[in-house]
Amino acid sequence: MKTLLVLTAFLASSLTTISASAQFRMRGSHPGVIYGDDNRQEPYQVSDPQILAVADSTVAVVEAKALIPGKAFFRMLGQANAYQLKAPQFGTEYGLCKQEPYYSQPSGAFCSGFLVGPDLIATAGHCIDEKKCGSVAFAFGFQMNPNNTANITFPQTEVYGCKKVIARELTSNQDYAVVQLDRPVQNHKPLKLAARVPQVNESIYVIGHPAGLPKKIAGGANVRKLNKGFFSANLDTYGGNSGSAVFSAVTNEVLGILVRGENDFNTVNGCRLSNQCKNDQCRGEDITYIDYVIKSAGTRRRWQ
Repeated sequence: MKTLLVLTAFLASSLTTISASAQFRMRGSHPGVIYGDDNRQEPYQVSDPQILAVADSTVAVVEAKALIPGKAFFRMLGQANAYQLKAPQFGTEYGLCKQEPYYSQPSGAFCSGFLVGPDLIATAGHCIDEKKCGSVAFAFGFQMNPNNTANITFPQTEVYGCKKVIARELTSNQDYAVVQLDRPVQNHKPLKLAARVPQVNESIYVIGHPAGLPKKIAGGANVRKLNKGFFSANLDTYGGNSGSAVFSAVTNEVLGILVRGENDFNTVNGCRLSNQCKNDQCRGEDITYIDYVIKSAGTRRRWQ
């Protein structure tokens, strides 16, 4: 009974709302809106092995202080060398209406990222800079399980720190950062980057952490418009998706980095619901060309 009480108390404290983290997630540019149908899926709901393979190389960008290192709790579970992500409930943290999808899931990431080299992560420039480097961590495997529980416990081998920001740009057009990790990644492969500009109407999908939620895969989208430094699309994304990889639905290569878009939510009867637009309406979500990042941040050989 004593052990059960300890476990219960630890879990309760670990899931306490962290308002400072929420404020961090809500700063900066906000991609966010549902275009047409809500196309977000959990990784376990996706059967395409190629999509699951690239999803395995995406990361949650979290505050380092939100990762609780292995102590007595983890030793009881045989996981002494692990971290638990301290993540509040999505619905209560954001003041959502009860019918909002994923209401009860944890919201623990403030941005998303993806592996572009043995020890390199690409993300949005507004997610990190050199001053924030030491306070940020990158966790592989923050996602829902088929039994509807969230994976919030990570082996140390799946959590990485920021060594330095090796390239970054944040303007009204371009928004990206390339981060060198504290060590090479062992269990995941760098993604293939498309050395080209996408085409209008090209089919695309995105993988990341909308509103800090466990990893979601969202397809059913198309490139709307090509701009200088970025393109626009009707992707179902939110704040937290900033830094997500946007992929070609044909080649599964990275076409860009999701950086900004429509407002996430509208207030209805005192609570908040996802903003919804028709597929061809609203401003669209903006994606920095990965081709631009390759040319600006370094050669493909340097990365991969």
